[in-house]
Amino acid sequence: MSSCVSDFVAAFGNVTNTLSPDNINAIASVYCAREDTINANLNTLTSSLGDVANGVNTSFLLSTGALVFVMHAGFAMLCAGAIRSKNTMNILLQTVLDAATSAIGWYITGYAFAFGYGDHRNGFIGDAMFTAHNFMVNNGGAPMWQFWFFEWAFAATATTIPAGAVAERFNFYAYISYSLLVSSFIYPVVVHWVWAGPVADNSGNVTTHYGGWLNYSRGYLFKSGMIDYAGSSVVHMVGGLTGLMGCLFVGPRLGRFDSSGKPVDMPGHSATLVVLGTVLLWFGWYGFNPGSQLSVTTNFNAQVAGRAAVTTTLAGAAGCISCVINAFIRNKNWDLVAGCNGALVGFVAITASANVVEPWAAIICGYVGGIIFDGVCALFLKLKIDDPLSAAPMHGFCGAWGVFFAGLLARKEYICHAYGRGCADPANPGAKLPWSPYGLFYYGGGGRLIASQVVGILVIAGWVCFLSGSLFAVLKAFGKIRISAEEEQAGLDVSKHGGSAYNSDTKEGKAMGL
Repeated sequence: MSSCVSDFVAAFGNVTNTLSPDNINAIASVYCAREDTINANLNTLTSSLGDVANGVNTSFLLSTGALVFVMHAGFAMLCAGAIRSKNTMNILLQTVLDAATSAIGWYITGYAFAFGYGDHRNGFIGDAMFTAHNFMVNNGGAPMWQFWFFEWAFAATATTIPAGAVAERFNFYAYISYSLLVSSFIYPVVVHWVWAGPVADNSGNVTTHYGGWLNYSRGYLFKSGMIDYAGSSVVHMVGGLTGLMGCLFVGPRLGRFDSSGKPVDMPGHSATLVVLGTVLLWFGWYGFNPGSQLSVTTNFNAQVAGRAAVTTTLAGAAGCISCVINAFIRNKNWDLVAGCNGALVGFVAITASANVVEPWAAIICGYVGGIIFDGVCALFLKLKIDDPLSAAPMHGFCGAWGVFFAGLLARKEYICHAYGRGCADPANPGAKLPWSPYGLFYYGGGGRLIASQVVGILVIAGWVCFLSGSLFAVLKAFGKIRISAEEEQAGLDVSKHGGSAYNSDTKEGKAMGL
């Protein structure tokens, strides 16, 4: 306070001769004491507001992460309803175990490969925090346990997608093998490429030398990087293409194609469960996309999260309408399951760009996604690829479409909000905006972003197909990828899980399945 008093006395003495030096000193002491009190209170208030913001963001991540995990219930109901009743327990157990195995895999190596920054930081793979060791140190000292939980929910989602593609004939040990490989290695490496942003170096300076090589905020690839906001490629392409490789190596279900190669319809046993699963997934997507902003305590962050909810809704709605119309044109009836699939297709497609596109663009994204989905499904049947839930067309191919779409219609202003690139300088509002790549269809966007999107799609597809295909090839070589024909005919519930999911009557003291 002494410097404040000296400054006050010097300034006050220059403008008045009516007060004695003692009076001036007394007034200065009172003023400066109150100033110190005000400053101390402001510092306390600032610290408290920071604590409140941290609490709000923590609650946001935990609640949206829980919403993402609720999607597991949606997957369980959707998968159960879309297959025959004799395999219901099997697919439900797989969905539960996906959550369990992915949690262990994410804890041991997954999070470290995805977001670990140790002494050997690089753009390909994380190198620290295995089994959460030195979690606070290698996380920049930030209390990011909530982030671990939120990202695990995404890992669990990527892990559970392939189950629908290989349903009703896959060996249980083969399922466990790919579940662990996806959650502990295949998926985390892709996460690092796309989502691991610039971090502080060993001297504490934030630098773009570190971070995933595809990350948009880093801007390494073509001075642009790839935009995949919530995981059209990171989550959905990884899961969908793993499922595709499983389909190719395990082969179609018995009786799926007749002797002439024509497909034989094998409808699921419960449209009710399909609708319930779809609605649960729709509900969970409001955690998946808005939650991926990770924070809501600034105006820009809140705008991005809100916009993501709107674009997600519209893309899902457009996808639903698209597939219903397509089905009516083909079959001259209003197909309930087609509508459910279409909604999910729209959600998958918009997930990459929900934060950077206009609402009208989201409608286009979802509607075209429905057309692509139906086209790929038809192609699969011609190629005799049996995917009971159409997981590969939905997640793999429509996920790729969503990533490509971001390169077409990502809006510059929204990129500023979401990534902080191309923003005006508040201190110099009249200055020319710094350049940043944005959608090809907007004037001045250039081709760097769309080029980055295409490279990302190709590299991620190659990575996933090579690693998952290698695993399935080894399993097939040892005869461990598929159950026997007798077990498949009887159903996995009876042959592997000791009974049926539906017990409506008893005979000789034993429950009988429907």
